[in-house]
Amino acid sequence: MSVNTKPGDEDVAGDPPVPPGVDPTIPSPARLYDYYLGGTHNFPADRAAAKRIIAAMPDLPDAAWANRSFHQRAARWLAERGIRQFLDIGSGLPTAGNTHEVVRAVAADARVVYVDNDPMVALFSAGLLTDTTTAAIVTADLRDPSAVLGHPDVRALIKDGEPTALLMTAVMHFVAPASDPWGIVDQYLAALAPGSYLVLSHITADRLPPRGVEEGLDVYSRATENIYVRSRDEVGRFFEHVEMVPPHDGAPPGICYVGEWGAEAPDLADSDGSRMIYCGVGRRP
Repeated sequence: MSVNTKPGDEDVAGDPPVPPGVDPTIPSPARLYDYYLGGTHNFPADRAAAKRIIAAMPDLPDAAWANRSFHQRAARWLAERGIRQFLDIGSGLPTAGNTHEVVRAVAADARVVYVDNDPMVALFSAGLLTDTTTAAIVTADLRDPSAVLGHPDVRALIKDGEPTALLMTAVMHFVAPASDPWGIVDQYLAALAPGSYLVLSHITADRLPPRGVEEGLDVYSRATENIYVRSRDEVGRFFEHVEMVPPHDGAPPGICYVGEWGAEAPDLADSDGSRMIYCGVGRRP
């Protein structure tokens, strides 16, 4: 499990092991995100790349924490409303408050499948799941919904006909327009039972300085995945086929910034970092 330190702190225990299929000289989105959260599952190339982006956009670590908190609040909210199976796609490297820990604090019988295409995620997530039969990690590419949904470990824990929480936080911005990210989300939703929920967040450049955006795009162009910033309207398209949940008391249904969703004091949660990422929760009718 990652240690929560400040970005820039060195890992005194040394770099993590390198799993087969991983090139530690090329930054990866999972390891960059781990660094933003203060984790230690990253390599010198990831740290150097992350520092470049943070120098141009100092609020990026705050954005990562705001997104993580949104993910946790939304998962807990769904568990409190009776959802018992969770498909966490693009789950990333484990850190404090992983999905299975959050939902099991509400319902001990909740089932969770993590999906990521980074072998580092499989290596470190598997260590957290050795003593459970109700959570699993699957190495697969989200851009192939049929392969993900047909995987034996997914089939074993995500039951047909039962509503599912589809968690896709801070991951769809790694899917190129040519791959039709909106169609991919629709494929997942179409395969899930009515009453399922989509929880999604996505980076935006709507309120970011152009220089910072250019620096971020350049860094990710040299990583294992490119990143694609999208406008509010483009993020809203992911929710076209679901019934949106109001993000907090007194708000109309729709998308918002990640800090605001589920916040007790939305005005206080509306930080500069939070405004880097849109999010929403919608129910499949």
